[in-house]
Amino acid sequence: MKNPALKITFLGTGTSSGVPIIGCHCPVCTSSNPKDNRLRSSILIESATTTVIIDTGPDFRQQMLRIGNERLDAVVYTHAHMDHIIGMDEVRPYNYNQKKPMPLYATKVTQDALKRIFYYAFEEKRFPGIPQVELNTIDTQPFTIGDIEIQPIHVWHYKMPVLGFRIGRFTYITDVNSIDDDQKELIKGSDVLVLDALGKIKHISHYSLAEAIDVVRELKIPSVYFTHIGHSMGLYDIVEREMPAGMHLSYDGLVLDIDENV
Repeated sequence: MKNPALKITFLGTGTSSGVPIIGCHCPVCTSSNPKDNRLRSSILIESATTTVIIDTGPDFRQQMLRIGNERLDAVVYTHAHMDHIIGMDEVRPYNYNQKKPMPLYATKVTQDALKRIFYYAFEEKRFPGIPQVELNTIDTQPFTIGDIEIQPIHVWHYKMPVLGFRIGRFTYITDVNSIDDDQKELIKGSDVLVLDALGKIKHISHYSLAEAIDVVRELKIPSVYFTHIGHSMGLYDIVEREMPAGMHLSYDGLVLDIDENV
């Protein structure tokens, strides 16, 4: 299956605490530049006929209102940490407007976490007005939502398995500090890669900027946008000027157009 042209919208590009951080008075957290303000990491993927979101963090409602989104065909989850799943309850307006359950695509482990946290959505006797969802299990095999075919990529977030996703020439990977060689083969050949880079300081479960740059150079990806960024990265305008050719910091509201026919 050949993927259609895609529009990728960065709904959030921040780490689990977001930026600014409550009570922090560093130059990044007090910056007046909108590109230094980051909601929790998530992207919206749109083709001509299909709209998919990757992860529903605590800012999900705000993110969708901010871009005026009124239609959503499915949610795809990377892993079960709170900054990636806790907004799931906010699919309720889509249930009401679209008159159907929201398909959720996740591993068994992530599904188990959703069932624990949002237990009321999975009980046999359900209270009126709860989110209506439909679970779909994903693991290693490609899956299709509408006209979008998605290849899961298994990566490591310290000792926690996390899914990245390749869609045609576009790959999205967040919350990672290690990628096995066989999974790197699934990334090679991408034209555009979005990759975790928490900051300039080495971290136990995320790539630092230097580590992420090394991965990009190894994989030879021509166009890269770093995401899941913390305040320790520094000011956007300064760090962006320091980026190697073809590499950029992402920011909330950034839009990429991926044309599979080019």
